[in-house]
Amino acid sequence: MKPAHHALIVVDIQNDFCPDGALAVAGGDSIVSGVNALMGKFATVVLTQDWHPAGHSSFASTHGAAPFSEMRMSYGPQTLWPDHCIQGSTGAAFHKGLNTDPAALVIRKGMNPAVDSYSAFFENDRKTATGLEGYLRGRGVTEVTIVGLATDFCVAYSALDAARLGFKVTVLMDLCRAIDLGGSLDAAKAQMVAAGVALD
Repeated sequence: MKPAHHALIVVDIQNDFCPDGALAVAGGDSIVSGVNALMGKFATVVLTQDWHPAGHSSFASTHGAAPFSEMRMSYGPQTLWPDHCIQGSTGAAFHKGLNTDPAALVIRKGMNPAVDSYSAFFENDRKTATGLEGYLRGRGVTEVTIVGLATDFCVAYSALDAARLGFKVTVLMDLCRAIDLGGSLDAAKAQMVAAGVALD
């Protein structure tokens, strides 16, 4: 069992990010059993859930654009995604094999129709907090391990923000899977290492 100051953050293991989902990550479902086994080692487990309203500004269809193209938003460059994880949809639900019972908290993100949200800690404007930092501080957490989907977007953004906030951070790479758009995985790994995140 990990010490009480060490929490586990499980990022976006949802149907739309698993095979046959709207934004499928290759092998996304292959990490589920390993994540389930890991949860029992942590006193504090947090799940994140992408939870977009229909017509979200990050959806390519909202702009009549091609999926995976990019446009500039008020907060910076934004990849435009296929419609995914729409609130209340089957795609937004956690993978049926994921054991959600150990979760002390579920953070839903991407709910603001005008701002995307990759990180468990902040929306993509880098200012609007999800409240996760305060929750973890309140429980005496100083160290986090992060697993889930996708390595190069929501996992990496969460890890970088956690490190920036002063948490000791480890990402378990074998319990993550990546989208890898145009070298995004290598770029994310380099950023995490530079920020002091341990990649195990």
